[in-house]
Amino acid sequence: MQGKWGLFTHYLADTASNLKPIALPVDDWNRRIDAFDVDGLARQLAEARVPYFVITLGQNSGFYLSPNRAYDEIVGIKPSKCSRRDLIADLAQALAPRGIRLMGYLPGTAPAGDAIAKEKLEGKPDKRMTEFQRNWEAVVREWSLRWGKSLSGWWIDGPYDAAAYQHPDAPNYRSFAEALKAGNPDSIVAFNNGLRTPLYSMTEYEDYTPGEIERDLSVAAGNTPDFSRLANYDRFLNGAQLHVLTIMGEWWGKRPLRFPDELTIGYTKFINSRGGVVSWDAPLTLEGHIDPEFLPQVTALGRAIGK
Repeated sequence: MQGKWGLFTHYLADTASNLKPIALPVDDWNRRIDAFDVDGLARQLAEARVPYFVITLGQNSGFYLSPNRAYDEIVGIKPSKCSRRDLIADLAQALAPRGIRLMGYLPGTAPAGDAIAKEKLEGKPDKRMTEFQRNWEAVVREWSLRWGKSLSGWWIDGPYDAAAYQHPDAPNYRSFAEALKAGNPDSIVAFNNGLRTPLYSMTEYEDYTPGEIERDLSVAAGNTPDFSRLANYDRFLNGAQLHVLTIMGEWWGKRPLRFPDELTIGYTKFINSRGGVVSWDAPLTLEGHIDPEFLPQVTALGRAIGK
């Protein structure tokens, strides 16, 4: 809440929400990750006064930007599609001296575009996806323990079957949150249960609202029963910090720029006035720099909002 806004990025082997397998050699993925300029990105973020930065660890392709032994042991793919370089650790090292918090994005599901990994992670599916949940908790726990306090939070895309995670016995939302916080009990977690408004919180075990919106900019929690006025958002929704995640471009990680600076700044200030926070998604280049079309708006937003 003190940060007021942050930058969210999809840095993937493919494109956001792609469900088809991709033909990318593992060596090419490693070369791309090795060439990611963490110091250059850190300078850009600092100059733009970005308080926190969220980056994808991976999504549907099965390629991840950090090694993970638990994942490799479960899926058995060789050579591993987890990068040799631990990009999260290197980013944290570059961002921490500049006072910028780092957070990670990860789906709450197996990679849909990697049939082998999906089969191994899910095992014998039941209604609660019990085997998958336990496997995935092992994967995220390894990352969390390795990074410790270097990672300040998580945005988990899904799980979409909320009923499976609201079960009173583990694995459930509670055990998933505990695995994510294994290395840093003070980290914050949100579980995204789909794109919808008004903003919501699915479980007491998340710390902030997932807040995903795309086409509309949500401004109120709904109408009062007599429709006489809008029911404004409060700082907390069912105990979760008010947070919005939306896109600065026309799609996640894609050009062109969607709004003029005044609208991006104004909407951020509006959510801030309700005690909330806005994460804006913007593209990165392959080298890990903020897309030059978006950098001026990111910088204008940082100057307007401040710290």
